[in-house]
Amino acid sequence: MATTASVRPPLLRQGSEKASLLFKPKQRASVRRRSFTARASSNPVSIPKQWYNLVADLPPPPPLHPQTHQPLNPSDLSPLFPDELIRQEVTEERFIDIPEEVAEVYKLWRPTPLIRARRLEKLLDTPAKIYYKYEGTSPAGSHKPNTAVPQAWYNAAAGVRSVVTETGAGQWGSALSFASSLFGLTCEVWQVRASYDQKPYRRLMMETWGATVHPSPSAATESGRRILERDPASPGSLGIAISEAVEVAARSADTKYCLGSVLNHVLLHQTVIGEECLEQLGCTGGGSNFGGLVFPFMREKLAGRMSPAFKAVEPAACPTLTKGVYAYDFGDTAGLTPLMKMHTLGHGFVPDPIHAGGLRYHGMAPLISHVYELGFMEAIAIQQTECFHAALKFARTEGIIPAPEPTHAIAAAIREAMECKRTGEKKVILMAMCGHGHFDLASYEKYLRGDMVDLSHSDEKLQEALAAVPKI
Repeated sequence: MATTASVRPPLLRQGSEKASLLFKPKQRASVRRRSFTARASSNPVSIPKQWYNLVADLPPPPPLHPQTHQPLNPSDLSPLFPDELIRQEVTEERFIDIPEEVAEVYKLWRPTPLIRARRLEKLLDTPAKIYYKYEGTSPAGSHKPNTAVPQAWYNAAAGVRSVVTETGAGQWGSALSFASSLFGLTCEVWQVRASYDQKPYRRLMMETWGATVHPSPSAATESGRRILERDPASPGSLGIAISEAVEVAARSADTKYCLGSVLNHVLLHQTVIGEECLEQLGCTGGGSNFGGLVFPFMREKLAGRMSPAFKAVEPAACPTLTKGVYAYDFGDTAGLTPLMKMHTLGHGFVPDPIHAGGLRYHGMAPLISHVYELGFMEAIAIQQTECFHAALKFARTEGIIPAPEPTHAIAAAIREAMECKRTGEKKVILMAMCGHGHFDLASYEKYLRGDMVDLSHSDEKLQEALAAVPKI
């Protein structure tokens, strides 16, 4: 997911690749209203000591048991997650302390820089100010270790020996492989076949950190074998890979499942991004990726301290928010997971193999879907050629080659900046640069050669997938 935001002090406007959220709080804290100054701070920034939980202020509809369709009991999740992560998934506490052991690992790369894209501003000749929070400095090269490290630590502390997961582009699989190596866990990863073939060096990263990597769908699971029987050339999807990993976790007592997006506790861990960003931007007069950057800003808006606007950006080939329905659906293709109220294209939907493999998921995080449904954010879909065109402008001015996923945020930010050029408005645009694209250069080669084409979805294929969404 990518994030963009545009603001005009004291208004901060924020957006994301695939999703965004905003809610009405249960209670509003009594606070002094402060002004917002958009500036990148050169002062030392501390690593946050707590994660922020948006559920405390804007609780979403509960997940349902896949068989009974009744609200899920936390104990139903015990085959997949250790007790502490289950507690974080369902808690309505506003803040969760970051364990010292996790904070020590965070110090390898956190705090991450907030950078003003002055050269890009100059190229665009825009009055807007463009900032990006760069998460590519982590060992895995993306924001994903922000949740991989605590997930691995909580599993190890609970006596778990092995973790399993899925990955699209490989960013999440790399992050969990890295984190598992630190805490003595074995790690097994199902990587979506299209990305497994496109991005061999992501697989090699995972294997270097000790993980076992399977292309998905695979012959190693019943879920994978069923898919391959129907379509031996299946490009795979995140929904299929989730089914395979969940199946393996459920059949072994010392193995647990880890997820790099969607669930509440994952977005909770990512809020270290937004908490740092608030300090770096500076608030005078007082103290995921998308959710990680945005949620703390949502808290500030709900408390009346600033007035951000949010924009989500998703790929046109997998338009979960802009084309999906808001309904209870499975998080995986085989229907093994709980039913979650989310924007979905249908759990059987298999997106075309775009280069942003991390965005090829049929659903959107329930928290983000809830916020979007309440009208607190906008969403747009952008084709991949426009995204890579924007990425070249960014790379040739700011020097960082972005992963395909955050190119969506860059493209949206450039659109916003050019609108500011047209109107003369001096907005501040903030986007999440969730990782670098050093292992995605084959995608850039395809674009530079003129071989990349825009991919979409057929309405017939979409309607077929939506017809299979459970009627709750």
